[in-house]
Amino acid sequence: MKKDFKSGFISIIGRANVGKSTLMNRLVGEKIAIMSNKPQTTRHQVRTILTTDHFQAIFIDTPGIHNPKNKLGNFMVKAAQTTLNEVDIILFLVEPDTTVGKIEEEIIEKLKSVNSIVFLCINKIDGKNKKEILKSIECYKEIMNFQEIIPISAYESINIDTLIKCILKYLPQGPQFFPNDMITDEPERQLVAELIREKSLHLLDKEIPHGIAVEISAMKKRENSEIVDIEATIVCERDSHKRIIIGKNGQMIKNIGTNARRDIERLLGSKIYLSLWVKVKKNWRDSEFLLKNYGYNKQELKE
Repeated sequence: MKKDFKSGFISIIGRANVGKSTLMNRLVGEKIAIMSNKPQTTRHQVRTILTTDHFQAIFIDTPGIHNPKNKLGNFMVKAAQTTLNEVDIILFLVEPDTTVGKIEEEIIEKLKSVNSIVFLCINKIDGKNKKEILKSIECYKEIMNFQEIIPISAYESINIDTLIKCILKYLPQGPQFFPNDMITDEPERQLVAELIREKSLHLLDKEIPHGIAVEISAMKKRENSEIVDIEATIVCERDSHKRIIIGKNGQMIKNIGTNARRDIERLLGSKIYLSLWVKVKKNWRDSEFLLKNYGYNKQELKE
């Protein structure tokens, strides 16, 4: 172990659509977690790694905490909550509101009983005046004593350096867990599936994305070629949704594939040939068997 080297795990939590994935991507300087303005974009815990000469910080982006309506929702909430006592630092992300919301109050009640260090990160401060931000800080200070309170904008990269300095201040001395050039421990197949789902989130109607999953059935580099062939299926819950995902003359699924291809090629560092299909699996979000098939195979599904 390097002398005076620091390392640790940092969980990013908060309600849905508060900017957790944007913050994590900003902290490591790479796009790993998918982003969308639709709630409940993140479904898994996603880990990214920031390594310098002096420290290694492993960030865990968690699904947004919300009121679940199906087994997938239950999995997402439990995935977020299970990190609370297993990390060194928790970044509790909120927006600069002048009142504390109900979900934030529920999260704070859980945070009061954890042993981890808790930072309050007030996100999306771009466009807010100092008076509004200070009022938001006072609201939260009244109900919990946070180790640090840091106003930030993940999107505009405001105060991100300050946040990293604060994290370094509290990280314990420890070993380097991952190689210098490793920025995530997510399997490539999972990352590819998530990129396809992200493009679906961006292009499809508001209600449809919550009912889709992406399954990678094949991913193989061609012999004597740099091209990677990928076969993927977008799973939806209704026949009417399938028609919308395919689109008139197949235009929608073509657009999803075109948009996904650019990011996947950047991720893999090679040209790809992407084949996309759509199939219907009714009520898959309430099927424990199908949830496991699509990668939601954590112990929480059994609880």
